[in-house]
Amino acid sequence: MSAVPLLAWAPNWQTAGALIIAERMGRAIRNPPRDVMLSHASKEIGYGRGFGLHEALDQLGAMTGPLVVAVVLAHHGNYRAAFATLLIPSALTLALIVVARALYAKPTELEATVHRIEATEFPGVFWIYLAGATLVAAGFADFSLITYHFHQASVVPNTWVPVFYAVAMAMSGLGSLLFGNLFDRVGFWILIPLTLISALATPLVFLGSLWPALLGAAIWGVGTGVHESLIPAAVATMVPTQPRPSAYGIFTAGYGVAWFIGSLFIGKLYGVSVAWVVVFSLAVQVIGVPIFLAVVRRMRPQVE
Repeated sequence: MSAVPLLAWAPNWQTAGALIIAERMGRAIRNPPRDVMLSHASKEIGYGRGFGLHEALDQLGAMTGPLVVAVVLAHHGNYRAAFATLLIPSALTLALIVVARALYAKPTELEATVHRIEATEFPGVFWIYLAGATLVAAGFADFSLITYHFHQASVVPNTWVPVFYAVAMAMSGLGSLLFGNLFDRVGFWILIPLTLISALATPLVFLGSLWPALLGAAIWGVGTGVHESLIPAAVATMVPTQPRPSAYGIFTAGYGVAWFIGSLFIGKLYGVSVAWVVVFSLAVQVIGVPIFLAVVRRMRPQVE
């Protein structure tokens, strides 16, 4: 939380680069224990609802932060002042963590009813699910490449790109709330149609004109919400309490590595042909669907 505000005092690009890397490393280290705590806190209200609410709030921050920076830039025209302003939400976040640590020292106690099962191994369905999730992650194009394509192909005017991104983030937050509740009601299988729908974003943004690209950005936002809320929420439904922290660590690592490798490959393909980007993205994500079907068949109600 301190890395981004400290950019205001970075004396050179090397320091700025190191701070950005530190922020990414901090996020990577933070996410698995955060998801574990979310899984405990969401047990009584529903995993989908809990993770969906978190993602909606996350996207609200993702929209608010850049707007705050834009306002500061408009008034002062100074990036240092803009980054320094972010010290306020950073300090508030750290203060809330201290309060949460004092009130809920043991996250497992957030679950009102916990049936202790001393399980230390991951169920086989977890590994099957991880394989499917990594395929879906590998085929999901990053918005930075989408933005680059908009510029290169002159599909979307540069002034409209922030609007497209705002639409994507809004759909991510709203979709997380809606589909999170559906996840709790109908179960894991909701990920199958959502994965197929999310895959449609790629041909729309890379092959479509202005309005199809806007629709594609909205669908991409829905997919982002699924990736950030329902996909990690599903881990809590299949892994008992005892090994869950390790499960989230392994899942986050595998998922992140797959997304990195897939993004690298998609970037290379873009230099060859946009059509190949679409083919690869669709194929890899669709291959993940039968794996999810296998997960549905193997899922059984688990008492933790």
